[in-house]
Amino acid sequence: MTTEIPPISPQAKAQILAQALPYIRKFHGKTMVIKYGGNAMTDPALQAAFAEDVVLLKLVGINPVVVHGGGPQIETLLKRLGKQGQFVQGMRVTDAETMEVVEWVLGGEVQQDIVGLINGAGGKAVGLTGRDGAMIRARKLRLADPQNPALEHDVGQVGDIVSIDPSAVKALQDDQFIPVVSPIGFGEQNESYNINADVVAAKLATVLQAEKLLMLTNIRGVLDKEGKLLTELTPRRIDELCEDGTISGGMIPKIAGALDAAKSGVSAVHIIDGRVPHALLLEVLGDQPFGTMIRSH
Repeated sequence: MTTEIPPISPQAKAQILAQALPYIRKFHGKTMVIKYGGNAMTDPALQAAFAEDVVLLKLVGINPVVVHGGGPQIETLLKRLGKQGQFVQGMRVTDAETMEVVEWVLGGEVQQDIVGLINGAGGKAVGLTGRDGAMIRARKLRLADPQNPALEHDVGQVGDIVSIDPSAVKALQDDQFIPVVSPIGFGEQNESYNINADVVAAKLATVLQAEKLLMLTNIRGVLDKEGKLLTELTPRRIDELCEDGTISGGMIPKIAGALDAAKSGVSAVHIIDGRVPHALLLEVLGDQPFGTMIRSH
């Protein structure tokens, strides 16, 4: 089932463009890191809208960098191979065979689909993994149990970022290309690591000194226990939401990465609803707050 995008009248289009002008001026020449995942990656209409948004941002002088996930696609291939995916604290347990699947899906199928979408919309996208340009150096993630810090969970070839060298990304930006980054890193022995895409996006935004980090999700943003949208979060409020279980599972690394980026100098971090057509433009070039913004103080 595809998401229908309603038509917009010429008058409304003109008004939207006029309202966007101050934001185009404000963000011209700035870098924005976009974590792309969820429904926006699987619904054809949303895929097309996302690609158009990224190309438009580039054409008006903003520098988008796309970091993508691919959980559903990985899960589909694992099931075809007779493997059942396992998760611990939102992290996929990754043995050697699963790592091969992750590399094939993320660094191949999914990445090239996104590159093709952006190119088809009139942009010039180039795919990268963390190996390209020695970009993402990693080590095995040591995942402590939240109830018993002395206990560690072995999640296999799941990586913890040691460093990011953004040289390849910057070189592509300078040549008017749009980088599309797969969250795969490499270790000291040239071993591959599966890294949470939210964590990669947050770290890359920090290293690039991005103006914004935009994280697309399958919900309106961060919701409280009653399902009400929380438009702004602080570290103290995040701790409260984690303690009462409101933030759990796959949302934990997303929120942790977003908060780290906000504390490290990224001007604005937004968690937005990727199920909404043109969600990126609504956030970047719109007047109304959209989704959840995370502040460092």
